[in-house]
Amino acid sequence: MKAPDCFDGTQPFKVRSFIQSCQLIFHNDLANFSQERKKLLYTTSFLIGRAAKCIEPYLSNLPNQDSNYLLKFWNLFEYQLFTSFGDPNEVRKAEAELDSLRIKEGGHVSLYIANFRSLVSRIGDWGERGLIHHFRKGLPSSILDHLAFHP
Repeated sequence: MKAPDCFDGTQPFKVRSFIQSCQLIFHNDLANFSQERKKLLYTTSFLIGRAAKCIEPYLSNLPNQDSNYLLKFWNLFEYQLFTSFGDPNEVRKAEAELDSLRIKEGGHVSLYIANFRSLVSRIGDWGERGLIHHFRKGLPSSILDHLAFHP
């Protein structure tokens, strides 16, 4: 499995793909990444530039595990990366994109579904009813007509 690309923290849209690449490796090799510390140290080895500078103080304090919360818990580390380097308006942008997402007549439903799922993964929990509403809203009338007769 390919190692993740290095992350320098200069492009907010890359933080999500960086984290996902690391998580794929963890899930693919559970034996080597069963401990939080191994996940964190592996991930930090791919940080460069601004991102590495942000983590540097924690790495220098690595032996003192009690005060080194960031490199002790994956969830905190992931949150810190998103907070420091991610797009602060990611959720709002995804909501706006979802609101305007449409499949054109003759368009590919599979592409619409993939785009819909990608946006939903960035938004969080809207509840099933809200998601169904937005999903149907983006469908062309020909598909909605078909669904009306074949629920």
